[in-house]
Amino acid sequence: MAANKKRRKPLLLSHTRPPSTTKTPSLSSQATRSLIRKHHTLQKQLHMAAFNGDIVLTERLQAQLEASGGLQKYQEASIQGQSSERGGDSSKVLMEWLNEFILEDKRHDMAKLGGLRMLEVGALKVDNACSRSGIFDVTRIDLHSQHPDIQTQDFMRMPVPSPKMLEEDGFDVVSLSLVVNFVGDAFLRGEMLKRVSSFLRSSRENAKNEARSSFPALFLVLPAPCVTNSRYLDEDRLEGIMVSLGYVKTRRKLGKKLVYYLWRYEEIGTKKVQIVSFKKQEIRPGGSRNNFSIVLQC
Repeated sequence: MAANKKRRKPLLLSHTRPPSTTKTPSLSSQATRSLIRKHHTLQKQLHMAAFNGDIVLTERLQAQLEASGGLQKYQEASIQGQSSERGGDSSKVLMEWLNEFILEDKRHDMAKLGGLRMLEVGALKVDNACSRSGIFDVTRIDLHSQHPDIQTQDFMRMPVPSPKMLEEDGFDVVSLSLVVNFVGDAFLRGEMLKRVSSFLRSSRENAKNEARSSFPALFLVLPAPCVTNSRYLDEDRLEGIMVSLGYVKTRRKLGKKLVYYLWRYEEIGTKKVQIVSFKKQEIRPGGSRNNFSIVLQC
């Protein structure tokens, strides 16, 4: 019998992102995309160098990131990408889906959806569509907050509510919009997805309302190529990972650049969630594919 592999200890998200620097002028759309791509590439290289214990390479990559503007410039580029002028507010899709739920159940209207609690991970702005809707009580976190209404918090170190306090301190929806793809390690991406359910509270009180019965849920947004053009991840594999974690896909939208999902978390106690391991495995060969992957360990 083969020896069991040693399980890797999850890294902290704060170990994969550089410190911020001073503010920079606004960027063009092309410059914004270029900066974000470069930052992601350097950040992944930095993560691997740190993981491998290569101090010299780590320091060199850290210097390159800071020379290119650091996290501050990256966040400014991301905020500009989310601006209404560029159609970048991903939370508008979630609001569109809520409106669809309302249309499917004529007995209810949007005004009766108040009281839903949202945890927005990697928040950059406080005035997106969900924040303006009046439906959500939003808790916003980011590794390096740039706004007083956004808490500086590493999601992987965020205290998990106790079972007794989950109904009070938990959330109806956790938003991971362009967050999972930022994580530079496939294993840590899986650990992040695995951790979400610890913050989701029961939907027993939501059962009588069609729109609210879609919660608790995970709102997940990824760059489309992460799913449509990856060697290691496609729609079936992503759904397999999410089903293993106890989720059911209720909504999906594929745009030109992004893919959006709403995954409802099945009630704890209705069935036993049995996590299945998903290794990094090539499922779609080709020289033009990217290497994005999600690894899940049971």
